[in-house]
Amino acid sequence: MTLWTAPEAEAATGGRAQGDWAVSGVSIDTRTLAPGDLFVALSAARDGHDFVAQALEKGAGAALVSRIPEGLAPDAPLLIVADVLKGLEALGRAARARTSARVVAVTGSVGKTSTKEMLAAMLSEQGATHASVASYNNHWGVPLTLARMPRESDFAIIEIGMNHPGEIAPLACLARPHVAMITTVAPAHLEAFDSIAGIAREKAAILDGVEPGGIAVLNADLEQSPILFAKAAECGAQAVGFGAKAKEYRLISAEITGDETRVQAETPLGPMAFSLATPGQHFAMNGLGALAACAALGADLQRAADSLARWTPYQGRGARERIALPGGTLTLLDDSYNANPASMAAALAVLAAARPEGQGRRIAVLGDMKELGPETEPLHAALARLPAMAAVDRVHCIGPLMGALHAALPVEKRGLLSASSAELAAQLAEVVGAGDVVLAKGSLSMGLAKCVDALRGMGQGNALSRDKT
Repeated sequence: MTLWTAPEAEAATGGRAQGDWAVSGVSIDTRTLAPGDLFVALSAARDGHDFVAQALEKGAGAALVSRIPEGLAPDAPLLIVADVLKGLEALGRAARARTSARVVAVTGSVGKTSTKEMLAAMLSEQGATHASVASYNNHWGVPLTLARMPRESDFAIIEIGMNHPGEIAPLACLARPHVAMITTVAPAHLEAFDSIAGIAREKAAILDGVEPGGIAVLNADLEQSPILFAKAAECGAQAVGFGAKAKEYRLISAEITGDETRVQAETPLGPMAFSLATPGQHFAMNGLGALAACAALGADLQRAADSLARWTPYQGRGARERIALPGGTLTLLDDSYNANPASMAAALAVLAAARPEGQGRRIAVLGDMKELGPETEPLHAALARLPAMAAVDRVHCIGPLMGALHAALPVEKRGLLSASSAELAAQLAEVVGAGDVVLAKGSLSMGLAKCVDALRGMGQGNALSRDKT
């Protein structure tokens, strides 16, 4: 399938095409580049122009550059623009303009990637669906996702994130969603904002990009919900609420039974029951919001609920694995990709509801939560007071900030306090065992994946079961 021809890309970017080429994909990384991709020579930690020759040798169909790197053949297939990032944005803008796909954009302090994956699982069974890869939700991830969108798409799901004020609105205006969903507002990136209300206003900026007559799917259960609904009114978007306090998609109950969450809700089409093949109140909430978004896009609500029942979290985002050990199994809750106070509370609630085997225990392996501003230490210490902590048997802490939690815990719950994930990973085999349920969670920079890998490495052979990732 041809995604871009040289004349199309030239017209989209205002650049100059060298050669007559066609590409079937768009890539920014030579490690994952597929033959036929357009390689985009972005400059980040390294200048992408240094890898153009390698990309072409690996079969790239062309390269998007702002200068011709040394050593290329005179007829190397190129698209030459003044600025590579702006060129990628232009491709994204053109891809959005040429498709008739119904577009949904998702943001939120917690749960946007999982919700995006829920939406992909539901919509892909009702039409050709294009979605963001992994957590490609920033200033290059959003235009890259758009530039990769086939023109024949029926649905598109764009994840939008932020670290600082002013980031979301330009990306939302690039995506031009018909539906925008805000999962929640919580303390995250507080060092860049003066308050949670400031975070709410930034999340609400996704509504600046909503198409005329569009729909805002909003969490109705937050202290900051009035900010979100006021922004919808300001932008002329129809507001649709989800949650226990919502009028439109009202959560009646979410019952966790083993590895499943059973949900009862009221919707504009009447009562609805649906299930998730993973435990978690937060998954139930985001699932309900995702169903509201599907309906807003024109998808069949019951078919979407049936598809949602087959979705499971993927690696690092709440995936559940059972690992064979001598004498039994260990259950791993891999939520290691990222963390803030709200997502930490949700993950600990899942751990508290888990059922250890035999004499097993509920064990948390927790790393520092970053970018929380001046309240960092109190926010870490406050985890000790969460209701879920009453059911947790032992907490192993990683990093200087988690030292505040370690000190706040009752002595009988205090586990190891380590400076790094690598240090704790080397000791995990001594402090966990068969029958235990182990949660691993922390900010991405803390490298909790090392602990996850160490737990998997304790297994005898392959994991007995592993959720789809």
